[in-house]
Amino acid sequence: MSAENLAGKWTRKCGRTLFDSITCVVFLFLDFLDAVLCVVFKLVDEFFEGNACTPCYCGKAGDKNGENKETEMLSESLYGRKYMLRNMGFLGFARKWRIYRNKKDDRDGSVNEGLMVNRWSDCGCQSCVSWMKKGYYQKLHVVVKNLPQGRGDEAAENVIFLHGFLSSSSFWTEAIFNNLSESVKDHYRLFAVDLLGFGRSPKPNDCMYTLLDHVERIDKSVILPFHLNSFHLVAHSMGCLIALALAAKYPKFVKSVTLVAPPYLPCAKDGATTSLMALNTFAGKTLWPPLAFGKSVMSWYEHVGRCFCFLFCRNHRIWEMILKLFTLRRELNFMEVDLTRHTHHSAWHNMHNVICGGAKLMDKYLEILNKPRSVKVCIIHGDHDMEVPLDCSNNMKMKFPELVELNMIENVDHTSVILGRVREFTKSLEHIWASS
Repeated sequence: MSAENLAGKWTRKCGRTLFDSITCVVFLFLDFLDAVLCVVFKLVDEFFEGNACTPCYCGKAGDKNGENKETEMLSESLYGRKYMLRNMGFLGFARKWRIYRNKKDDRDGSVNEGLMVNRWSDCGCQSCVSWMKKGYYQKLHVVVKNLPQGRGDEAAENVIFLHGFLSSSSFWTEAIFNNLSESVKDHYRLFAVDLLGFGRSPKPNDCMYTLLDHVERIDKSVILPFHLNSFHLVAHSMGCLIALALAAKYPKFVKSVTLVAPPYLPCAKDGATTSLMALNTFAGKTLWPPLAFGKSVMSWYEHVGRCFCFLFCRNHRIWEMILKLFTLRRELNFMEVDLTRHTHHSAWHNMHNVICGGAKLMDKYLEILNKPRSVKVCIIHGDHDMEVPLDCSNNMKMKFPELVELNMIENVDHTSVILGRVREFTKSLEHIWASS
């Protein structure tokens, strides 16, 4: 080996060692900061909310109070996130404080009458709390595009659109609905759903946002009220997991499932391993690129993430006004608006219980669809996707070759696979629906 090559190899190795050392120091600091914020939020929550505050996940899995159907659906990544201060026992104060408060409440005979509907750290503007009106709590916000007047809905085809993480129904209504052909608009009823915790849908603090919660709300908001006995599903990112859960519940009703960038991982024998693998795959600890660093902080550090939501999501109207002022625009792009239209509780649990926890259930749902093979599952994935690795779609195709049809799109990423090629994407959808 020449001296020049040896020097280059040594330089790269030193650079990697330096980067890893900086990464370790940064995340060690975040470990400490999250532990401090755990105590701070616990005290502030007690002051504003009394004994109705939502418990955090800084304890261990054994600290869960009881086992029921909902706790069984919780992702192991909530308690299984490993960081140094938890392992050293520095996070025990908040857990001991909660136990002390529970014992005190039991002695005093006080009863927890339920979690506050809107927390002090969440936004209370009209658009964010509109779902609190009577009768809205159990139903999702759904945008319905009906057939032209004079055409009967009985003969219509139905399509349910499910958006991805930190998004809303606007993702579909703004980009897709108006670009469908006239023949499709004349024969298809379109339903774009704001998933639980996002957009104008409910964001309750007494909900764990599991796949079961999402499916039940879609049942009550779309399938039952509109009497759907057959429908197509189109989903992006996180919505793909919910779409497969819904399809597995109604295999005889679903005609086709179109998944765009599905966050799929082959299920390990141990479900906990799959959930933790999903957390490391989709939000692994890294400093670069900046977007990946932001995802890792928001997914690994519950209280640091809550600080971010307190600063930005609670004050989203101010930030939207500032953005309009600097960009000289009267209206913001729907993606810029959707980024902060959620609560920390809803985003945190959707990340862990749907994306990470749902990963261990996907093989079971696909097996249900694979038995009769009456449902067509089509995957569309961009080869430059940095959010969901292309291996996710390849693995699903390899495991279920007869069920899954994979369409890899070159030179597009996680969002441009749809928004950067709207006409091509709508034509693909129309072809899938027509051939199902």
